[in-house]
This record gives sequence, structure tokens and C-alpha cells, in this order.
Amino acid sequence: MKGAVHSIETFGSVDGPGIRYIIFLQGCNMRCRYCHNVDTWAEKREDTQFLDADELLDKAERYKTYWGTEGGITVSGGEALLQIDFLLELFTKAKKRGINTCIDTALQPFTREEPFFSKFEELMKVTDLLLVDIKHIEPEAHKNLTAQDNANILDGMRYLSDINKPIWIRHVLVPGITDDDKALQDTRAFIETLNNVEKIEVLPYHNLGVFKWKELGINYSLEGTAAPTKERVENAEKILRGEI
Repeated sequence: MKGAVHSIETFGSVDGPGIRYIIFLQGCNMRCRYCHNVDTWAEKREDTQFLDADELLDKAERYKTYWGTEGGITVSGGEALLQIDFLLELFTKAKKRGINTCIDTALQPFTREEPFFSKFEELMKVTDLLLVDIKHIEPEAHKNLTAQDNANILDGMRYLSDINKPIWIRHVLVPGITDDDKALQDTRAFIETLNNVEKIEVLPYHNLGVFKWKELGINYSLEGTAAPTKERVENAEKILRGEI
């Protein structure tokens, strides 16, 4: 089995604990208005690499000496769970090699229906950590931001809490869209229902990926949106972490 790989980062320091070998998979159903990897949306592109699990793990282990005791591999995207069969094979083989495994996901494909759910259950047995995005807590606002509903995403987070699978929560702070205090407080109230959250990160909006939208001829609806101020970022961090 081969995965559709968009790109690889050999020395990641922000996508999980320690130093990570990051594999970006191709394909995503969400259409986040601030996406900085819009070139990962399609299932495949002309430059897509098709690699099997052993090829990727052999490449990753060349950098194992840099990982320390906490590092390992992180699979991101796009949306990694769209290639769940490949991901399950990759992580099963990674654990046999003693490699720490992490998924960076928005959980958009999550469902308790089969055949996905059984595969997800098996995948969680070989997954050490998930980095989970909360795009927006309010259903309509989430749909406006991502073109997708969030009911199944929140259900996926509840399931991860039920099985005590560690997660880090990430929230991209976009002025005028995701920085509303009431929405942040509602997000905090939801987080408080979970028992598996190890870390909460606020990621300030940036427009560094806008050039990709232009190259692909896609309208960028957040043109002119400024990065959030330091004060607004700190405010969001305090609310989401329950400090105010």
C-alpha cells in the first residue's frame, strides 16, 4: 500500500513533542478560509509522491538521532485520516520499530459508522498523540469558515476523551472570525468536558500561504485581514486555558 505524500519536513519542532519527522499527506475535504496548505486539498497533484510505509520509515530513521526521548514522526496534511488504511499500516510498522507516533488532524472524516470506526479504533492503538484543531465551536460559524459541519468533529474528540487518548488542542486565532470572547468561552466549556487534553495552543492567523491561493487561481476571502495583536492572542490563551 502506498500513501499520497505532499511533502516531508525532516526537522519539525512545533508539531508534537521533541523533534519530529513530519509527513504531509495529500487530500482534504475542508476548505478553511485561512488554509496555508491549499495545495494539499486535491487527492493528488502532478508532484505527488506515492510512497509505502517502509520507504517512509527508512527515510525517517535517518534522523532518529535528533529525536531524543520525545521525538518521532507526525503525519499531517491535508487531512491524514482520509488515508486511514495507509496511516494504520504506517503506524503499525512504526511502533514495531519503536517510533513515537503523532497525528495532526481536524478529525473531519471521523464517524462511528463502519468501516471507518473499526479502522480508527485500531489506529488509536498505535497512535501516541493527536494534535486536534478546533476551528470554531459554533456550528454555523464553523461551516462558514471551513465549508464543513463540526458535529462529528466534536464527537470524535469526545471519543478520544472516552478512551483517554492524549491530545493537544490547537485554535487558529483569526481577527473578527475566531477571536470572539463568547465563542472562546464556549470552546473552553467544551474543553472542560474532556479528560485527555495535555496542552492548548493558540496559533495566530498569518497570510504566508496566500501566494498558493493565487497560484491555483482560488479566491482568498480573507484578503486584508491582519494578524491578531499580542494582547488578543494572550486573551485567547487565558480563556481557553481557564485562567480568566
